[in-house]
Amino acid sequence: MEKRTLGRTDRQVGVIGLGAWQLGGADWGRTDEADALGTLHAALESGVDFIDTADEYGDGRSEQIIGELLRSLARTGTKAPTVATKMGRRAAQIPENYNAANFRAWTDRSRRSLGVERLDLVQLHCPPGPVYASDEVFDALDALVEDGTIAAYGVSVRTCEQALAALRRPNLATIQLVLNAFRLKPLEQVLPIAARAGVGVVARVPLASGLLSGKYTAATVFGADDHRTYNRRGESFDVGETFSGVDYATGLEAVRRLRPLVPEGVTLAQFALRWIVDQEAVSVVIPGARNAGQAHANAAAAALAPLDQDTHHAVREVYDELIRPQIHHQW
Repeated sequence: MEKRTLGRTDRQVGVIGLGAWQLGGADWGRTDEADALGTLHAALESGVDFIDTADEYGDGRSEQIIGELLRSLARTGTKAPTVATKMGRRAAQIPENYNAANFRAWTDRSRRSLGVERLDLVQLHCPPGPVYASDEVFDALDALVEDGTIAAYGVSVRTCEQALAALRRPNLATIQLVLNAFRLKPLEQVLPIAARAGVGVVARVPLASGLLSGKYTAATVFGADDHRTYNRRGESFDVGETFSGVDYATGLEAVRRLRPLVPEGVTLAQFALRWIVDQEAVSVVIPGARNAGQAHANAAAAALAPLDQDTHHAVREVYDELIRPQIHHQW
């Protein structure tokens, strides 16, 4: 798998990683622990060496399952993947909670869950807007790096405006944001500025909560405990995390128009992942997977040939006509 530098770190990671939100068993329906571990091992077998999680996913369950993976790798002397976690969403979302004492408590909890002495990468998990302007916040993160609690830090953001604010921070290693064929706004300013600054870009929600897998229809019914049922209008958290904020019917029509662009022998999901990998400023894209087959298929997208310019232009035309009027101004 092609490797890229993970921002302002000394790490090289494969361009396709694994997002572990669904392994926590919350917001996506229940995932059996054995299946979760099977998914993780399948991803590693396919060349994945970057896993993204958060202390909020399943209230620590995702981290704990990844911790079990890390222990099993240590027992066999196998090199561990880079594990990025996130912190902050378990507390009330007020700027005052983003302080040195809480950072210490949150990172200590994640270290216990993952079973590691030092966290590879810690990201603030879509914090309130004023946090990005706080010198005290970033001084506290710098202190965690200096004392060896974390190797590096980044931010996971909701909006391009937040990303641009974070990019002004000199020790920021990575930016994580929603980037896919339904969310092109980051291409305008965020990715070019991140590339010039040497900050890594972690692309999340790459398949628009599965819409870009091409598996769903107007008749698809998601479980009651699946955010694709209960958060379609942002009832529980930012609607931009569910179908990338795109109206479901509009998303289905966009998928219909994208299908003719997909090369023979390639799935729509792989096509969507390759589109992201073609953005040179992206360090790693983190699709989720619920089973070994999905993990293998996602990783295989890294071996596809880059899409040609006509195809990229056609993706943008679909975005400009159907998606841009709905969401471009929001995030």
